[in-house]
Amino acid sequence: MSTATGTFFRSRWVSPPDGVEQLNPAQLAPGFRAAGVACGLKGGGATDVGVLACDAPEVNSALALTRNAAAAAPIRVCREECDAAAICAVAVNSGNANAATGEQGYRDAMAMRDAAAEALRIEPRTVAVAETGTIGVPLEIEAVTTGVLEAVEGLSATGGDQFAAAIMTTDRGPKRCTLRAGGVTVSAQAKGAGMIEPGFATMLCFVQTDGEVADPDGALRSALGGSMERITVDGQMSTNDTVLLQTTGAAGEPVPAGLLDAVLLQLALEIVADGEGASRVGRVQVRAAADDDEAERVARAIANSPLVKTALYGRDSNWGRIAQAAGMALAGKELAELGPDRIQAAELASDSPEAELSVALGRGDADAHVYFSDLTPEYVRLNAEYPT
Repeated sequence: MSTATGTFFRSRWVSPPDGVEQLNPAQLAPGFRAAGVACGLKGGGATDVGVLACDAPEVNSALALTRNAAAAAPIRVCREECDAAAICAVAVNSGNANAATGEQGYRDAMAMRDAAAEALRIEPRTVAVAETGTIGVPLEIEAVTTGVLEAVEGLSATGGDQFAAAIMTTDRGPKRCTLRAGGVTVSAQAKGAGMIEPGFATMLCFVQTDGEVADPDGALRSALGGSMERITVDGQMSTNDTVLLQTTGAAGEPVPAGLLDAVLLQLALEIVADGEGASRVGRVQVRAAADDDEAERVARAIANSPLVKTALYGRDSNWGRIAQAAGMALAGKELAELGPDRIQAAELASDSPEAELSVALGRGDADAHVYFSDLTPEYVRLNAEYPT
């Protein structure tokens, strides 16, 4: 497959291993097929149902799911009715989150899973379900299951782009890649632009590889810890966050060290950059905190501050906004006065699409960082039109 146009690893904060070859993202990792169709959830003929399946005789997998207490039906189905370590396929829809839909929503998510399992002739517990879109609206289940069956019929090794389109909601474009390194291929598709501070994941993300991964769950958790666990758009945790890693080991070689981490970090940064109208991405580094929890709390307070976000948008290096947000996060604690000697914010005023800022608290040795986006009029408009 020919090399795709453009460069996937675009951020200065991402360091992929050497020798990575970029392929056409429509081409999935060997052993995987996908498809996307329109069933009417989005309207206008937009692709809104997808299926991704593994044809290999053996597949190992790992699932990471939202911790939101108001978890959507597909999350509960994945927790209670799926074998997270042996997921062969996933059925997805966008346009409807199937969240806050009661027991009927649970039955609908099960119907999606069972339709895909029957059509693929595999065990139902090896099929995951993921959904994204509007909360609190009953799912048009007959249309969705019909779409699932159509997608199964259209499965293709070059269906990556269709599948990526099927999971989009307010995304301005698809987020996907296919890469090859060390004889191993990794393909991935993600979506997300709002309701992003999941604590460990993003809205939806799917990763496939023919490489060997000794501990898929450990590898996924580790990679998420440095990527999608470190992002925020609006400080809101979704009801539907799902990340799925599938690996077959058919290449006979391990996934190159650092490749999964780099893929997930770049996808995470694309989600932040999308940010429902965002124009810039920031990275806040909190140093010299009393402990890890404190560093994390302060970093997120700064990243989620509307004042800091508007400074990023307006290219205003006003470091006082950072001091205010850090102090708010540490209300009631002892903190030496923060000033320009301990706050670095000059890049806020630059024209770079990526701006870095830092603050040294002077309270200990812990540190943490968070990636965030600016606050724009487009974000306000989109959230009025699309409440999820």
